[in-house]
Amino acid sequence: MRTYKKKTLIIFFIFGFLLIILSYYNHFNNAFQFDDEHTIVNNLFIRDLKNIPEIFTNPNSFSSLPGKQARPLTTVSFAIDYWLGGGLKSTFYFHLTTFICHLILIFLLYLFYKNILDLAYLHEWNEYIALYASILFGLHTANAETVNYICQRADILSTLTVVAGLVIYAYCLKCRKYGIYLLPVIAGLMMKESTTMFAPLLVFYIMFFEKKITFKEAFKVNNFLSVIRSALPALIICFIAAILILKFTISSRSTGNISWLNYLMTQPFVILHYFLTFFLPFNLSADTDWTAITNIFDDRLIVGIIFIVIMISTAYKKSKAQKYLPISFGIIWFFVALLPTSSFFPFAEVMNDHRMFFPFVGLTISVCWWSGLFLLKHQEKLKKNNLLKTTIIIISISILIAHAYGTHNRNKVWHTAESLWYDVTIKSPHNGRGLMNYGITQMEKGNYNRALTYFERALEFTPYYSYLHINLGVLKAAMNQHEEAEKYFKNALSYDPNNPEAYYFYARWLRDRGRYDEAIIFLEKLIKISPAHTYAPALLNEIKTNQNKPLSFIENAEKLAKTYPSPENYLNLSLQYHRAGKYLASINACKEALKLKPDYDLAYNNICAAYNDMGEWDKAIEACKKGLKINPDNQLLKNNLNRSIIEKSKQHIK
Repeated sequence: MRTYKKKTLIIFFIFGFLLIILSYYNHFNNAFQFDDEHTIVNNLFIRDLKNIPEIFTNPNSFSSLPGKQARPLTTVSFAIDYWLGGGLKSTFYFHLTTFICHLILIFLLYLFYKNILDLAYLHEWNEYIALYASILFGLHTANAETVNYICQRADILSTLTVVAGLVIYAYCLKCRKYGIYLLPVIAGLMMKESTTMFAPLLVFYIMFFEKKITFKEAFKVNNFLSVIRSALPALIICFIAAILILKFTISSRSTGNISWLNYLMTQPFVILHYFLTFFLPFNLSADTDWTAITNIFDDRLIVGIIFIVIMISTAYKKSKAQKYLPISFGIIWFFVALLPTSSFFPFAEVMNDHRMFFPFVGLTISVCWWSGLFLLKHQEKLKKNNLLKTTIIIISISILIAHAYGTHNRNKVWHTAESLWYDVTIKSPHNGRGLMNYGITQMEKGNYNRALTYFERALEFTPYYSYLHINLGVLKAAMNQHEEAEKYFKNALSYDPNNPEAYYFYARWLRDRGRYDEAIIFLEKLIKISPAHTYAPALLNEIKTNQNKPLSFIENAEKLAKTYPSPENYLNLSLQYHRAGKYLASINACKEALKLKPDYDLAYNNICAAYNDMGEWDKAIEACKKGLKINPDNQLLKNNLNRSIIEKSKQHIK
């Protein structure tokens, strides 16, 4: 019987882990998204392993943005991935590292879940319930939001270290004496601030599963002191870490102009939303359009508070019976894990779906054990009725497969910036940032009119968003509307003087307009604000080297196209030739680009522009029409074609 049980458990284990791997197999080349830009793509510190010592001493190393974050080990993990992948050409190693950590966490959860189930109610089915709960957590569709979001690896690492600390504490009594269980926690404190929640979670673990103390009994002085004594080393370390983290991060973190009171008032309904998402993860969004609640009589606030009272009451009541302790503990975990993001300290966004990862560790075991107890209550019926037993097994496996399918689909959404931000525009249509980011994907494709439509929609909801004005500046410059472009760049600086990208893109535009002295001033300001910015030093050096040598821009572009022949590099070369008035050379560079990429509409646009400046209207019209066949929405081609037609008609009038 024991051999049969062991084989069944191994088969279920293999099935579960294969299902997790299959559900995530399409995510390993998903793009860098959102905050990955400033934590990885634009972060100078991750580009050389020699920077690792400085990463531990410089709180600015986590991001190219000016705000401080004390997460050195997370940054070190990005630096290692950068080294393994030979740069940022591929995201494979970044995703592989995150996924391996996710798998390790799932295994540790199995050990931890089994431990607390056995301590609460010893039964031969506990192994199955613990394994099912850990696999469910690993497959849960909502958790795909964290696994796909590379810079949110910090959530996975932090959760992993908390669970690892509890597993070591639970399974190794000798490790308690020497504080070995605190080693992963100390590492976790250098990965994300939420690791500080290890201390209160350990307190409740000791209280429920080792001291067998209920909520009611916990208020007795002797019981309270007994629990605190056992958890004292963890409490001291996590308290000191919390103070240091607050000192480093609170003053520099963006809160999006949300007051702490309004943020706090919004959280009860946010917590209810997280709870419901555990059961119905159908409306996931990478960037929601929720806003803060400002009215104390708002229905959402009242409903949220009622929900919290019901949940806490449930945890209190269930703690009275030992076999229900995992339910109580899971509910407490859910709320404790939400304290860093759903309490008095406001964030720029009132909610984020990736914040559910850590709390769902508790909610998963609470729900699974509740269901497990129901099955245990009717175990005799199940043993006698094969049809009923088979039905329950099919339903249980179907739930896992449904989550695997949902995760697989969310991976598709996260695959490119275009797919992700289009999904955001559907799920969160009032999110100005989401509308802007989808507009950026259209601008990059040359669909300038579509991009402008989304940028203008974004302005309705976020009129003072610095990044939106930066992108409007870039778009207007691409559409040859340079006066408007400069206005938007200046707006971006005005609305957020500490935004390094506002300085960078304005400086880049100034360089392209030949205003080198001004560009240098803005780049020097940028580097003071953000020493970790990847591209600013290179641009500054380029301008200083070349400001008195106009031909060297061409020479650099020629060298780049010769060394790394690509459509983009030849297009850049054609732009440099065009600016120098070498129109035939510009056309020839575009022809080289078209050899490599025959459907390159932007190359046809540059050919058209060159012929326009040469007065060769028919050739310009021909080039523009070819480009518009490839991309009918390319506004640059439309503008250049209009110019060709108008100038040609003037010639006929003469």
